[in-house]
Amino acid sequence: MDMIITSVVIVLAVILFISEKLSVDLIALLIIGSLVLTGVISPEEGVAGFSNPATLTVAFMFVISAAILKTGSLQYVAGLLTRTFRNHYQRGVILLMVVVSAVSAFINNTPVVAVMIPVTTQIAKNSGRAASKLLIPISYASIFGGTCTLIGTSTNILVNGIAVQNGLESFGMFEFTTLGLCFVLVGSLFMIVVGQRLLPSRKENTQEDLEDTLIDYLAEVEIMKKSELANSTILASPLVKELDMEILELRRNATIMNLPQGDTIMREGDILKVRCNLAKLKQLKDQLKVKLMPFDDHDDDGPAEHASFVELVIPSNSELEGKTLREFDFRRRFRAAPLAIRQREEVVHDQLQDVKLKAGDVILAEMKTHYLDQWKTSARDQNLPFMILSKEGILNFNRKQFWLVATIIFSVIFLASTGLVPIVISTLLGVCALVLSGTMTMKEVYRSVQWPIVFLLAGALSLGVAMSNSGLALSIANTITESFSDYGPIVILSCIYLLTSLLTEVMSNNATAALIAPIAIATAAKLGVSPAPFLIATMFAASASFMTPIGYQTNTMIYAAGGYRFRDFFKVGVWLNLLFWLMGTFLIPIFFPF
Repeated sequence: MDMIITSVVIVLAVILFISEKLSVDLIALLIIGSLVLTGVISPEEGVAGFSNPATLTVAFMFVISAAILKTGSLQYVAGLLTRTFRNHYQRGVILLMVVVSAVSAFINNTPVVAVMIPVTTQIAKNSGRAASKLLIPISYASIFGGTCTLIGTSTNILVNGIAVQNGLESFGMFEFTTLGLCFVLVGSLFMIVVGQRLLPSRKENTQEDLEDTLIDYLAEVEIMKKSELANSTILASPLVKELDMEILELRRNATIMNLPQGDTIMREGDILKVRCNLAKLKQLKDQLKVKLMPFDDHDDDGPAEHASFVELVIPSNSELEGKTLREFDFRRRFRAAPLAIRQREEVVHDQLQDVKLKAGDVILAEMKTHYLDQWKTSARDQNLPFMILSKEGILNFNRKQFWLVATIIFSVIFLASTGLVPIVISTLLGVCALVLSGTMTMKEVYRSVQWPIVFLLAGALSLGVAMSNSGLALSIANTITESFSDYGPIVILSCIYLLTSLLTEVMSNNATAALIAPIAIATAAKLGVSPAPFLIATMFAASASFMTPIGYQTNTMIYAAGGYRFRDFFKVGVWLNLLFWLMGTFLIPIFFPF
């Protein structure tokens, strides 16, 4: 009965992960609750994932990642590559991928890609290339780099935690670095030689071209004499009630009101800068007694001097994900007016406040210039639910702070790799050092942790316990070994890698790893061989998500930012997945013998 219950929970969880109807953290909590209520695991086992060293290590690593990115060092290094791109494009791509891979080996790759999106977009613009030629390579490079060390990605830490939970020895910090470097080298060469030819060149997907789509949605409206709009509040006027109009600015003589409040009373002679469907407005302009004038400020130099257009990308696990701008109170909280939303392969202009947002969506917004510095400070603190894709989002390099943070990170790695203290303690001490040195405040520490991932890991660990307790992992392992026992452990390892790789394309990489790791351990025990190669295969395959934009967080983040289509990922990723599958099949047993 426990096996049946666990199987049902897994099937329902997979359906929920694929459908994206619920957030990953809520799914994780539902997994824990259902397994405890049905008696498959005890309450203590259900909540043990929250105190597991793997979960805590990932949480602390988010803080350390935020600290190094806060210094602006990655943007600074990538910015230096602009000249290389101009003189030798291919060499620039190689160096860019090397930088991202190297950093991702020690820092969580999601925030790495987050800060690289605006930098890469500017590099592409300055070198006269399409951003679509560079954004998929940096996402893939971050995945390559994450395979090089134990702390390179949360998936590695999770699989290692499940191994320790099952009484196995922990992997060392650099135990699979040589194997990871093989994947980095081959993956990077593939992207340079083959991937660049397969990637689209969509120069039209730039901020300027997104602005050009506003030509039928931005205008200036002057309130004429005897207009019914005069002496009425903005919120009660037909402009808002019938046309769903966004009023960006109200000019009255020499007075300018930016993003006027809904209770502002309009007067005769007021000039409103508005965003709405101009076709509808033209039909009503005579009835409303208003003069309609095209808004041309954005054609050459962007908006007026007191305002700027910025592109905002919604990262994975943002608090904006699954909400509308109205629910989030976007306009009041950030003093910015949304003008358009690029959602997957389409640009949305109508009823922007009610569009349900997804990770990877790009919002074009107008914001007031004096808020730019505040936004850049917030971006440095990683306190925004979006990333600034425009050049305003690129942070200045703080050299002094960088060397301090680099020293702390080196100390964390040294303590963990030499075995002087467990990795969870070394990362904890690193976080303490960052706070004591004034690099991070405790408020920033809490904000830098991606709590949905932490909850997901806790739920995934409880699922692993349920699979072991119920005997489901052993039952699946028996089926696998009986079906392929005549072909030897290499074929079985290849099957586990392929199964993990396919599953991670449609659901969370951490959930996939938690599902497969207990099976990998049970399979090794059934065969009477070392579990290490099967666990390494699970780690590498769970991260190797290249075929879809939904399988891995970094792919989702660059989807709309690069103007990609679903098929762009498949066209490049299917060959990369096949290549990595073959490499895993033949190289893993060499580095980790059975």
